[in-house]
Amino acid sequence: LSATLTYDTLRFEYEDFPETKEPVWILGRKYSVFTEKEEILLDVTSRLWFTYRRNFPAIGGTGPTSDTGWGCMLRCGQMIFAQALVCRHLGRDWRWIKGKRQTDNYFNVLNAFIDKKDSYYSIHQIAQMGVGEGKSIGQWYGPNTVAQVLKKLATFDTWSSLAVHIAMDNTVVMEEIRRLCQSNFPCAGAAACPAVESDVLYNGYPEEAEVRDRLPLWKPLVLLIPLRLGLTEINEAYIETLKHCFMMPQSLGVIGGKPNSAHYFIGYVGEELIYLDPHTTQPAVEPSDSGCLPDESFHCQHPPCRMSIAELDPSIAVGFFCNTEEDFNDWCQQIKKLSLVRGALPMFELVERQPSHFSNPDVLNLTPDSSDADRLERFFDSEDEDFEILSL
Repeated sequence: LSATLTYDTLRFEYEDFPETKEPVWILGRKYSVFTEKEEILLDVTSRLWFTYRRNFPAIGGTGPTSDTGWGCMLRCGQMIFAQALVCRHLGRDWRWIKGKRQTDNYFNVLNAFIDKKDSYYSIHQIAQMGVGEGKSIGQWYGPNTVAQVLKKLATFDTWSSLAVHIAMDNTVVMEEIRRLCQSNFPCAGAAACPAVESDVLYNGYPEEAEVRDRLPLWKPLVLLIPLRLGLTEINEAYIETLKHCFMMPQSLGVIGGKPNSAHYFIGYVGEELIYLDPHTTQPAVEPSDSGCLPDESFHCQHPPCRMSIAELDPSIAVGFFCNTEEDFNDWCQQIKKLSLVRGALPMFELVERQPSHFSNPDVLNLTPDSSDADRLERFFDSEDEDFEILSL
């Protein structure tokens, strides 16, 4: 707790961007520090920034009223998923400007993460759903756990109607994703058509999603890939591949950080990663009497943090968003081209069909009734002391 800063302190803690000729990459966008500095900062500020909060309604009615000291990975999971919802409903070009009136869809997205039990992706929902993944409320999460929880919570978000896929065993199976995204289920709300302004919503997510008769050709995809890029530190051979992930237009960024200290990585410059840090405690936000939601504390209005890529904990989860099938096909082509990049070691394998050995539940010498989440947890959570044994 002693490392937790206040919001006011953060304003003065971080250096500005370095004066460098190296390009700055932010979630698939390339910038120059010399000519586009304001655009860089505006892009960063427009990302939804979730930090520790205090004095929110008790989780589960009798649980914690603050997540300070334990909720950093949960907040990072919120940030990477919020970026997916921003791309889904507002578009990658959307920008937040202080004092400018935002659309209803913006408040719909933001309200899905507010610290209350009935928000789709609130700290309350994540913490309680995590119990099913073997994590007690108040326990620290790894990247895979939060990914598994968010996938479960997304099934209740009929307004966004996302297809969430978590790639297993360092392998992305294209056939599985196409089957998931082309599923023949009625599309609710925004999923049946591009995001439009609603005339019935008021600073909150829809009370009821209007079910359309049309069937979607492609459900927007959120692809999360938990990875282990070394034992105790990142293998240098993966660094160039990791950088290229931030260069892809489908990029949602990376969740990870340092041991027991999670960050949301949104880009890089030179040999430094650019990230949003959840480790500051702010008061919980409540809608005003008029129903408006004060939103300034959900946007990082100071230069973002930076750290050397070499300091990154090897346990991470990489995220991508493919709004259309064309987006997914383009992403696949980019991943295949990465294998041709000199000095870049692939972080995961892209295959058309599921390898035959995946069908054997005991391939890792685990009992057949072990869940996929349990198997991944043992591989990907940095705090798991059994990982080194399994990797051998």
